[in-house]
Amino acid sequence: MPSTPRSTRSRTKNPGSQSALRHLNQQRIIECLLNGPSTQAELARQTGLSTATVSNIVKIMQDAGLASTEPITSSGRRALNVRLNSNGAVAVGIDFGRRHLRVVLATLSYHIIAEESVLLPLGHHSDEGIRAAVDLLAKLLDESGVERSAVVGAGVGIPGPIDRRTGTVAQGAILPEWVGINILQHLEDTLNFPVFVDNDANLGALSEVTWGPHSGISNLMFMKIGSGIGAGLILNGAPYYGNVGITGEIGHATIHEHGLICRCGNRGCLETIASTTTMIELLGRGEEKPLSAEDIVRKALERDSATLRVVDDAGLAVGRALGNVANLINPEVIVVGGPLAGLGDLLLDPIRRGLVRHAVPVIGETTKLTMSSLGDRAEALGAAALVFQHAGIRRS
Repeated sequence: MPSTPRSTRSRTKNPGSQSALRHLNQQRIIECLLNGPSTQAELARQTGLSTATVSNIVKIMQDAGLASTEPITSSGRRALNVRLNSNGAVAVGIDFGRRHLRVVLATLSYHIIAEESVLLPLGHHSDEGIRAAVDLLAKLLDESGVERSAVVGAGVGIPGPIDRRTGTVAQGAILPEWVGINILQHLEDTLNFPVFVDNDANLGALSEVTWGPHSGISNLMFMKIGSGIGAGLILNGAPYYGNVGITGEIGHATIHEHGLICRCGNRGCLETIASTTTMIELLGRGEEKPLSAEDIVRKALERDSATLRVVDDAGLAVGRALGNVANLINPEVIVVGGPLAGLGDLLLDPIRRGLVRHAVPVIGETTKLTMSSLGDRAEALGAAALVFQHAGIRRS
C-alpha cells in the first residue's frame, strides 16, 4: 500500500539538552535504517551527523537491542554495516474512544508486546485524553522494558473525521469537545516522536488488511457500529480518503426522512436508528442502572425479546445503508466491527437481509459480509499499522 502523507516533524522539548539531542539524532538514524542496512559512513552522510556521533549512537542502539552490526568490505576498506532489529524498534498504536483509551506496543515484525485499555470519563476534553494516553504509554513502556528511544512513531485513531489539510478534528466527531483541535500538532508536541493521525474506522479497515485475515483483499469496507457509525474504505489496495480526508460517514446516511433529529442536524440518519447510543436509550427505559454495549450483547445472547427486536431493526437499517454503498463501490468484503461484534450472526443476519434487499442482486450475492475477528483491538492495531505503512513495512 502506498504510504500516507507524512506528518510534520516531531518537536522535541528542551532541544538543547544532551538527552533530547541524542534522542533526536537516534530518530534520524532509525529513519534512515528503515530503508535498509547502511554503513556508518553512509549514515553520517544521510543524516549530516559526524562519524563519531553516528558511532556512539549505533553503540547505544546495539546495547539496547535496537540494531546490530556486521563487518563488511566497502570500496576496499573494512566498514561496519548497521541493520535495524525489527524486534527492537517499536510502533505505538493509540485508539481514543468516547469513553475508552487503548494503547498497543508492537514490533516492526508485527508482534504485540504490550497493550492495555482504560476508561475515560464521558465528555472528556482532548487535554485529559492525551494526558491519559501519555501516562498509559509510559506505564506500558516501563513494564515491557522498552526505551522511549526505541519508538519509531505513534499511530492515533480518533472517533470522528480528520481534515487532512490541517490535522484538525472536524465537525461530526463523537467527541465534540475535540472539534477544532489540531490533534496532530498537540500529540507530536506531547509525545516527542512522529505521529500519524486518522479516523478510527479508517484504521479498522487498515487493520483488517494487515493484522486480520483479509490481507489479499483489494476492495474492503470496514464498518464500525458504536456510539457513532462510520466506515473505512480500502479501494484498489489502498486506503481511500477522498478530497480532504472526510469519507465513510455512512452513519449520516438518511434512512427515515421524517425520523429523529441527528447530532449532525439532519433527520433520520442511520445513527439515530442503529448506534449503540440509540439502542441503549431504547432498552434502558425502566432499568435501574444505565446499560452498556456489553449489556446489549449479553441480553441478546440470552434471547431477551426486546433486545433481539432492537438489534434486528438496527441490522436491517445498517444493511439498507450498506446496500447503497455496495452498489456504488462493489466491495469484495464488508467487515463489521465495534463493541457489538460479540453478537455474531444475531447482528449479521439482519444486516445481510437489508444488504440483499437494497443492493443490485449480483452485488448482494457476491459481497462477503463478516464480523471482525479483531474485536475491540482493531482500531489500535490499525493505528500501529499506520506507522508500519509509513515505514514501508509489510507483513510477510
